Amino acid sequence: MTQTTKTSTGTPVRSSLVRRSGRWKEWSSILRRDKRPLVGIIILLIFVLGAVFAPLLTPYSPSSTQFTPLAPPSWHHWLGTTASGQDVWAQFLYGGRISLAVGFFAGFVATALAVILGMLPAYLGGWIDTVMATFTNIMLVIPGLPLLIVITAYVHQTGPMTIALVIGLTGWAWGARILRSQTLSLARRDFVIASRLAGETQWRVLIGEILPNMLSLVVANLVFATIAAILAEASLEFLGLGNPTVVTWGTMLYWANAGQALLNGAWWWIVPPGLAISLVGLCLALINFGVDQVSNPRLRLNRVKTRKFRKGESS
Repeated sequence: MTQTTKTSTGTPVRSSLVRRSGRWKEWSSILRRDKRPLVGIIILLIFVLGAVFAPLLTPYSPSSTQFTPLAPPSWHHWLGTTASGQDVWAQFLYGGRISLAVGFFAGFVATALAVILGMLPAYLGGWIDTVMATFTNIMLVIPGLPLLIVITAYVHQTGPMTIALVIGLTGWAWGARILRSQTLSLARRDFVIASRLAGETQWRVLIGEILPNMLSLVVANLVFATIAAILAEASLEFLGLGNPTVVTWGTMLYWANAGQALLNGAWWWIVPPGLAISLVGLCLALINFGVDQVSNPRLRLNRVKTRKFRKGESS
């Protein structure tokens, strides 16, 4: 049954609505005090909207080769053309669709595996935790990029989603290690012990008591796993281990290198995809600052104290 509260006028209000309202006020206050998460959200929103509405932002197909090769940026071609006569602006927009999709999908898979393989064995303990901790340590000592290169080299019909799945299945170890250590710490806290004594099931304690207290770690792992996935996808595509006929930011760099863009002075062919990958990583890191403040009140308190101290010094 849904719990309700009453307002001063006696009207019942659902507690879930109260919690949502409180969380929205929390986010709005953080965005007013700290502009970094807001800047990150705006930058990420620009990239996402550009990828979604690519057909409306450019009249050209990213695979069309009917234009003058290596033409510099102009009114007709905002980011110039490639050595094959393709419009770089069109490739940039359409390539963002796949690069962002690969990054977020692989980040979600890696984070889900980190939560399951890190939290559950640590909470259950015993031989399950010992086996998973050993397996996690083995995955940590294996170099990530060489492992991805070996796997993708032996996988037939390597496409963007195949690369995303491989990245997600091999990128969970660091997150699992961190979540395991935090779960071991929280499992000994008084509120967890009280829930056990109250007769709560293990799943209820794990999901309802421990996981909410690790929200900042989970989201931080999602953010950095997404950044790592975008970089890994671009690296694999740049090395030619993906499908070069699919337009992504990584394949743009691959063809720019193959077409000797630097030797030909075609900076407009290299800078947009490289800058986009860097900016996406930056905006995700900025958003993570806001997530940390939502889940950790001490960060908000320290920031308020610092501002008051600075105002006192200036006055």
